[in-house]
Amino acid sequence: MRMRKMKNLEPRMERCAALRIQAPEEKKGHWRELKPECTQLWVEVGCGKGKFTAETAQANPDVLLIAVERCREAMVVAMEKARDMGLTNVYYIDMDVAEIENIFAPGEIDRLFINFPDPWPRKKNAKRRLTHPRQLMQYRDFLVDGGEIWFKTDDTALFTESMPYFDACGFELRYLTSDLHAAGVTPNYISEHEMKFTALGVPIKFARFAKKPGR
Repeated sequence: MRMRKMKNLEPRMERCAALRIQAPEEKKGHWRELKPECTQLWVEVGCGKGKFTAETAQANPDVLLIAVERCREAMVVAMEKARDMGLTNVYYIDMDVAEIENIFAPGEIDRLFINFPDPWPRKKNAKRRLTHPRQLMQYRDFLVDGGEIWFKTDDTALFTESMPYFDACGFELRYLTSDLHAAGVTPNYISEHEMKFTALGVPIKFARFAKKPGR
C-alpha cells in the first residue's frame, strides 16, 4: 500500500506501542503466550489501514490475530483503529511478508488471510505476489494440518492464475466464488479496498483453501 509520508509518524507509532511487536522473531513458536486464553491464532498478511483487521478481531474475541503490514503509514492507522476500539486480541508487525518464515514456527497458525494483495500483473514480477508458490509454501509450513487460507481480490487475472498455485502447493479448495457479495457469504468483514471496489461495481472474488496433511 502506497501512502504519503507522515511527518508525525513516529509519535503516532509510539502511542500505539502496546499493539506493535518490534522483535517478532523472538515470538516464533510462542505467539499464543500473548493471549493464552485464545483458542486460535490467525494471521493477516498486508492489513493496510486495518478495517478488516479490527472488525475481525472484535467479532472473534477468542482468537489472537496478528497483522503484518510493510507500509508503516498504513499500519499506524490500523493500530489506531484497534486502540480506539479497545481491542486486546490483535497485534501488528511492520515488515515485508517475504520475511514471514522467520517469525512463525511450523504448525503454529490456524488461519491466514490474504486480502486484496498487489496483483503484480507483469510476468517478471510474478514472484512478488503473495499467492506465488514460494509464498504459499512458506504459509503451508506454519499452518496446522487443515489450517485455512482465505483469499480475496478484485483482480480476475490474479485470482484465476493463483488457483493452480494453491493446488500445486498442497492446498484443498473448500469454497470459491467470483462474486462474494452476490453469494451472500457470511461472515464477511470488509476492508477499505473491498468497500472501494464494491462501490465501483467490481465483483469480489473469494476462495478458501485448507492445508492437506502429510505433504
